[in-house]
Amino acid sequence: MSPTLIPLTVGQMLKSFALPALAALILFNSATALADGNTHQYNIPAQSLNNALMQFAADSNLKLLLTADTVRGMSAKGLNGSMTPPQALTQLLQGSGMTYRFVDGGTVTIEPPSNFKKTAVVNEKPQSNNETGSDTTLPKVTVEADSAYDPEYYADPYNKDYVIPNATAGTKTNTPVMETPLNVQVISKQVLKDQQVINLGQALKNVSGVTVSNGASVGGAGGGLDQSFFLRGFESQTFFRNGFRLQQGAASKGMANVESVEVLKGSAAGLYGLVDPGGMVNVITKQPLATPYYGFSQQFGSYDLYRTTIDATGPITKNKDLLYRMNMSYQNSGSFREFVGKEDVFLAPVLKWVISPKTQATFELEYNHQHLGLDNTFVPLANGNGTRLNTPRSRNYGEYSPGTVETIFGGFNWSHQFNDDWSIKHSFSVNQRNDIRSHFVLPTEADNVNVSRFQFSGQAQNNTYSTNLDLIGHFDTAGLHHTLLLGGDYYRLDRSTDFRYGLTNLGTFDFSTINIQNPRHPGTPFTFPLQPVQQLANQTDQYGLYIQDQIKLPYNIQVMGGIRYQYLHLSNREKIDQTSDGRSDDAVTPRVGFLWQPKSWISLYANYVESFGPNEPDTILLGNTLPPPTSAEQYEGGIKTEFFDGRLRATLTYYDLTKTNIATPHPDPKLASDGISVVTGAVRSRGPELDIIGEILPGWNVIATYTNIDARVTKTNNTDFQPIGSRFWNVPRNNGSLWSTYEAQDGDFRGFKFGGGVTLRDGQTVCCDIPAFKIPGYATVDLLAAYSLDIGKTKVTAQLNINNLLDKHYITAGKTDIGRNQLYVDFGQPRTFMGSINIQY
Repeated sequence: MSPTLIPLTVGQMLKSFALPALAALILFNSATALADGNTHQYNIPAQSLNNALMQFAADSNLKLLLTADTVRGMSAKGLNGSMTPPQALTQLLQGSGMTYRFVDGGTVTIEPPSNFKKTAVVNEKPQSNNETGSDTTLPKVTVEADSAYDPEYYADPYNKDYVIPNATAGTKTNTPVMETPLNVQVISKQVLKDQQVINLGQALKNVSGVTVSNGASVGGAGGGLDQSFFLRGFESQTFFRNGFRLQQGAASKGMANVESVEVLKGSAAGLYGLVDPGGMVNVITKQPLATPYYGFSQQFGSYDLYRTTIDATGPITKNKDLLYRMNMSYQNSGSFREFVGKEDVFLAPVLKWVISPKTQATFELEYNHQHLGLDNTFVPLANGNGTRLNTPRSRNYGEYSPGTVETIFGGFNWSHQFNDDWSIKHSFSVNQRNDIRSHFVLPTEADNVNVSRFQFSGQAQNNTYSTNLDLIGHFDTAGLHHTLLLGGDYYRLDRSTDFRYGLTNLGTFDFSTINIQNPRHPGTPFTFPLQPVQQLANQTDQYGLYIQDQIKLPYNIQVMGGIRYQYLHLSNREKIDQTSDGRSDDAVTPRVGFLWQPKSWISLYANYVESFGPNEPDTILLGNTLPPPTSAEQYEGGIKTEFFDGRLRATLTYYDLTKTNIATPHPDPKLASDGISVVTGAVRSRGPELDIIGEILPGWNVIATYTNIDARVTKTNNTDFQPIGSRFWNVPRNNGSLWSTYEAQDGDFRGFKFGGGVTLRDGQTVCCDIPAFKIPGYATVDLLAAYSLDIGKTKVTAQLNINNLLDKHYITAGKTDIGRNQLYVDFGQPRTFMGSINIQY
């Protein structure tokens, strides 16, 4: 039986959280009615006109109607003093060409010039029956977007857009995706809400060429802690948080404070250094807002899943120069697998200090504590022929094996705008992650009767320290417009591990056995205690300097060029036998991109990129030596299109990417479990990618992806292990997905949303046998239904998602040793139901 961490029923959770919170918000909505005078004290700093008008509406207790298109890219000079709302509006709108009109005492409309056609209700709030507007307080914002980019607009918690026009991952300069000669995809917060995403791996299925592994690709020794993802066929445990690189177990990050997810295809080494050439994932976190907002969500689902999240933001001081945001989540869940459960606590406070309209500083903290049952998902193979035995996917041949992960992140960043053309930003970040596997029972081999298990314990400490400085400037030379980026960074990665095994006096594994067909836990007892086997200390120092210039030429042609100098020093020390090894390398890597935008809705682009960097910090070869650095080069070309004023975007790309010196698990399972790797000479990955995302008609959104990845070994140091021309492991050839939702815009069904999708994966080969073991492809179907209701200033949404509707049995990744009748797999999730009550105020 899987251990239950906190036994709660759905009714208890609703009673404890959702219903009291809903009642409290409704009471608060009624209790905040205030008398409104004719004069107000305003202290609105210079900022975007959109944000200034939102703050004006809050300070004036007014309902505001405006045309969304007209405020894009506009700024307001700000207000400071006591004045009437008409006087304040006159100053805010000065120079914009817009006018205002009071519909009644509590409602004002901002009227655009006559050449603008689209309108949107910005502050949806019931009309006041009191002509003075005395029963109104801060309205909520529900703006419909256009193709122009306004960061404050897209940070609005009520924003429903699937398309975000700009991204920072590709250039560090917040460039429009249509003007970036790279393949960049952005997953918006509305997509995360619609799919009820609770980990990063679930979000990445919305991007072509990205798949996720929960540890089976490295033999399952991580027990589910070492989640990773494959981009363009290459595995990585690295992801970025607002441009800060994090490693080891990256894809398991929670989503409570995630605003959006950016995915850059191809190497980003020109700007970020140590990045796998398949691409990078950059998580954009939620930042403090000047307009108060409060959100509460209670989710409940299959396998005793309960998850509570809280989101609160707003000003601390009256003049709004200090802003805060607090995101919290608590998750308690079981699993379809035996002995596997999870308890997850997450806190993420952020404090932003607006020192002046041109200078700001932000302090961030994240704390995450996970306690879970470990599982290496072992499946026995038939003795002698290597076929998989028909055992239930819930069966765990191990025992309850507790694991704990504690992560603490701290960050400080500041920026200053010298003038309209030049700015500087600096960041310093620290991330500390401690993994503890106190007693892990690992099934490792089988015969026709029993499964043999050994015991293991381990602790890994991963610390990352980083500082980064960027100078960005805009200037013209000879009629050419330049966006120049000058920067430097330093990263230090410290990793220490302590692995212990149950060994006999002869140094062989101390095995326990359990019956294959009728396992009776805890099986036969272990005889010998755990003994230290491997204690490693790794350190990586990376220094980088880079320059990038984005040049706009005549005829809508843009050229991007960049170069990075990188120096790396790696050291490795084995504490038990007191051996050590180290190496230093440096390189200069270029990046060149070309883009032609003959019309605003179409772009043709091409790029060439090189990368250079060490293998993963804990990669060790036989003899406790460090592997040589990896390198890669990529050629890519594609076309991007936008339709419906930028609400729908499509990208079609073809790439050819080759990576050298790839570390993979050693074919000997014991050596692999000790962390020993081998180096594959070179792997080439190439193929087309298609990504479509956005709104086809009002309320109708769609995401469609497809890729054909031809990833093959082109050079090898061991032809018996990986023959030249063989397909690279755990990379399905064809991948596709389709997701679509529709929300009724008016009529009796207003507030209802329905949707669904399908995910398709081709079959694939897995490590580490010749001929390679093959796992079949699969297709899964998901459904969504939701209803939203406005109660005063509060929006309440009830939602139900069904994932894997047809209850498809499937495997997403694996690793084999047929000689030991051994197969480690990543099982796909069975049919699951996820319900939620979401309250926004």
